[in-house]
Amino acid sequence: KTARSTTMDREIIVHRLDAIAENMGEALRRLALSTNVKERQDYSCGVLDRAGNLIASAPHIPVHLGALGTCVRGVIDDLGTLQPGDAIVTNHPAFGGSHLPDITVVQGVHDDAGQLLGYVASRAHHAEIGGISPGSMPIGATTLDQEGVVFEPTYLVRGETGCWDQIERHLRAGPYPSRAVTDNIADLHAAVAAGRSAASEFIGLVQSEGCQSVDSACEWILAHSAKLVEDAIRALPNLPAKATERLDQGEEIHVIISRIDNRLAVDFTGTSPQRTDNLNAPLAITRSALAYVMRLLLARKVPLNDGLLKPLDILVPPGSLLNPTFSADPSACPAVAAGNVEISQRVVEALVRALSLCAGSQGTMNNLLLGNDNFGYYETIAGGTGAGPGFPGASAVHSHMTNTAITDPEILELRYPIRVERFQVNRNSAGAGQWSGGDGAIRELTALVPMTATLIGQRRTEGAPGANAGESGSPARQAVRRSNGQEQVLSPSATVQLDLGDHLIVQTPAGGGWGPPQS
Repeated sequence: KTARSTTMDREIIVHRLDAIAENMGEALRRLALSTNVKERQDYSCGVLDRAGNLIASAPHIPVHLGALGTCVRGVIDDLGTLQPGDAIVTNHPAFGGSHLPDITVVQGVHDDAGQLLGYVASRAHHAEIGGISPGSMPIGATTLDQEGVVFEPTYLVRGETGCWDQIERHLRAGPYPSRAVTDNIADLHAAVAAGRSAASEFIGLVQSEGCQSVDSACEWILAHSAKLVEDAIRALPNLPAKATERLDQGEEIHVIISRIDNRLAVDFTGTSPQRTDNLNAPLAITRSALAYVMRLLLARKVPLNDGLLKPLDILVPPGSLLNPTFSADPSACPAVAAGNVEISQRVVEALVRALSLCAGSQGTMNNLLLGNDNFGYYETIAGGTGAGPGFPGASAVHSHMTNTAITDPEILELRYPIRVERFQVNRNSAGAGQWSGGDGAIRELTALVPMTATLIGQRRTEGAPGANAGESGSPARQAVRRSNGQEQVLSPSATVQLDLGDHLIVQTPAGGGWGPPQS
């Protein structure tokens, strides 16, 4: 073949791999039972090579995707190479998990002779997986087992034999079992079916293009992505650079970024130690944030893959907020539920500011959990993004490490005892600047039965900082207005009981401005 035809063949393979991941996600969405997967689309899918490197991903959720390779490699290290028909489930942070509600299903792809071709994996957020409070993100948790049912790498299917009875027993066992086992099992079935469909497409690709060509394309994806990052590193001005993110609770994330021999050294030394609550981010999440920011740095369409991190030397001190220490006993492991959703955002904020890519964005996912003994519901709420050199921030959008939808009011009110009173842009909340930040949002819900509400967020004490003399965005505010008219302002992370007719009001953070405001 000519060089041109070889390149065209490779491009076809690359795009087909991306399509496999996208089709896998759509199959998971269609087959799932839960609102969280079907409507909120809180899931991600990827295709990996034989070594467990992420090579193709759909445009799903960055905090999921950047950790898939770490997770698959953790599964391989623990159980060995998967055999035909095997499907593995895990949510343990020590094996590349994020937090317990995010359950990963890993499956091998084999040809007719049983030769391993690669892997497919999905990660989906289960709105209920146990723990000391409904929604499985309890702010009072101090250990991993208090957040729900923990799965070290475990067989869902072994060969052609399903292990569903064992999985169901595990979901119902332990000190804090799942409150929604039927939903858990249904969504796991959906994940396995979606994985099998993706594996079939992968096999079809190999049959049509040849194993050697597909292997070559996979190697090229990793190498090409690494080369793009290397080029971007060489062009970076003003290095070394550093930034500090101060959490609402007072802890700090420190990062120093340096260029050494065309590699990027990213050093988180000085970051606060791991906490006794759930604001701990597993190392896989820290790496996910870095992969995402490298993709931002490229400013071009490159699917998240493990090649983005190859030119980086990453130092994350063990026992820190960004690399907590885990053991074999879940009751001796740190809690991590909020570390995944909140600390991942603040790591991105620190990196973005150090690299002068844009002003501060909302820096939180604004997590809201509602439930009682009869139901559980979870959502994340949009906010404002930061402005940058030559562009304004976006208003009322999900940003950075989250990329979910929010449940339609009609679906929410049909399935749950909740009424949506308001969901609107919080006008004039953004930071001013030559380029203004994006406005936050206001969401107001009414409880139609008694229920527990848990809110987990950041940027409730200080707004997102502006950059290059731009002004800060407005911080968040969350409160309960009781049915008698009295208002109770809530702390950044809070659990509160709602009675019939109580209103929950969340004003999300706005983005910072870029450049001095124009007079």
